[in-house]
Amino acid sequence: MYSADMPDPLPHPVRIVDHDPDWTEKARHMAHLIKAFADPLVARVEHFGSTSVPGLAAKPTIDLMPIVDRAAVLDSLRPALEALGFEWHGEFGIAGRRFCTLEQDGKRLFHVHIYAKQSAEIPPHLIFRDYLRQHPDRARAYEAEKKRAAALHPEDSFAYNQEKGPWLEAELVKAMAWAEENT
Repeated sequence: MYSADMPDPLPHPVRIVDHDPDWTEKARHMAHLIKAFADPLVARVEHFGSTSVPGLAAKPTIDLMPIVDRAAVLDSLRPALEALGFEWHGEFGIAGRRFCTLEQDGKRLFHVHIYAKQSAEIPPHLIFRDYLRQHPDRARAYEAEKKRAAALHPEDSFAYNQEKGPWLEAELVKAMAWAEENT
């Protein structure tokens, strides 16, 4: 639950960089730490977002999704994440999610989105990741959209996300249809 003592992450500069093959290992390492610090609350941790798609240029911020068995334990993860250096932001605009950020030397390294396994927010993220991995042409189109949005809003990650939002919504419809056809 959000409270006033949980600071909102401020918008940060948007820098799109070439894909870094080390992102996968960094994600794996942090996922392991999260599971170790939050055991047995976390069932699994998914790497999603642009850094999880091989070859896709992205902001160098890794998105991780710890998944817990029950919504009642979401807030129980706060001490473990804070012990790892994360800043806890509560729901931060999405009911049923807990959002954390990790920065180092003024650079945003990780976004952590924690959900209970029954959350309807989980499948779209994972389906879109898998869709881009299976459709390199759509990943290239997404990369072009990200670069376009970043050029318009290089200093404001919130405006950048809003700018690319319509493209993402349209593409997510295609991704969901693809997933339906392939299940």
